[in-house]
Amino acid sequence: MGWGWPALHNALGDMTEEIAVETQGLTKEFKGFVAVNDVSLRVRKGTIHAIIGPNGAGKTTLFNLITKFLQPTSGKILYKGSDITQAKSADLARHGMVRSFQISAVFPQLTVLENVRVALQRPSGISFHFWKPEATLSHFNDRAMELLEAVGLADAADGHAGELAYGRKRALEIATTLALEPETLLLDEPMAGMGTEDVSRIAALIKTISKGRTIIMIEHTMKVVADLSDTITVLQRGEILADGTYEQVSRNPEVIEAYMGTGDDA
Repeated sequence: MGWGWPALHNALGDMTEEIAVETQGLTKEFKGFVAVNDVSLRVRKGTIHAIIGPNGAGKTTLFNLITKFLQPTSGKILYKGSDITQAKSADLARHGMVRSFQISAVFPQLTVLENVRVALQRPSGISFHFWKPEATLSHFNDRAMELLEAVGLADAADGHAGELAYGRKRALEIATTLALEPETLLLDEPMAGMGTEDVSRIAALIKTISKGRTIIMIEHTMKVVADLSDTITVLQRGEILADGTYEQVSRNPEVIEAYMGTGDDA
C-alpha cells in the first residue's frame, strides 16, 4: 500500500476523525526562495475550505504539497489522522483524496458519456480500454449517466466533449473526478476563465457535490468564496495571514490591506 493507515479509535479518535486534512509547520523552499513557510492548517471533515491570497501568496504550492505533487522541505501532512508526508499522489487517490482537473483531460473526440466511462475504469482497476468492443464497457453506462445527471450534462451524453461550451467542460471535469469517488476533493481555481452565468452554475454544482464530502479550493472570485466557504485561510508571502469565516477574515485589517482591497484578482 506504500504507507500505513493506523486505527483512529483511541482516546483522540473522535477528535482526529473530525479533521480531514492537517498540515504541521509545512515549508517548501525552491533554491533559497521560501514559497510556503511554516503553514499549519486544519480542514474539518465535511466542510468547504477556501484558500485565498494575492498573487504569489503560495496557494498553488500549498495545493501541490497537500496533493503530493511536491515534497515539502520540512513539516508534516496528515490525512484522516495518518501521516502522508512521504506518500505518493496515487496513494491519495486510492484513499479518497482527489485533486480535480489534474485528470481533467477531457478527451475531445470521445462523447461526454465515454469521458466519464473512461474515468470510471480507474477505481475498478481496469485499464483504459479504448480498443475494446463497446459491449465490454457498457456496464459503466448507468453510473456514468448518474454522474452526468448530477452535473447537469445528461442531455449532452452523446455529444462530443470537444463541442461543449467552456463552463460545461468544467462540469464534465467534475463528473470525471466524482467517478473516482473522492471523500476529499481539492478544486484548483474551478471558476477560472468563466463568465457570470457559468460561475453561478459551477458554484451551485460545488455546493451540491459537497454533501458528504470535504472540499478544499483555491478560488479568486470573492462572491463564490463568501457564498460557499465554511472556513477561509488567507495566505500572504507563503504564510497564513488569517483563518476563519468570511465575516471574520473580511474584517481583519491585515487582510483588508493585503488582499481585500486589491479586488478579486487573488
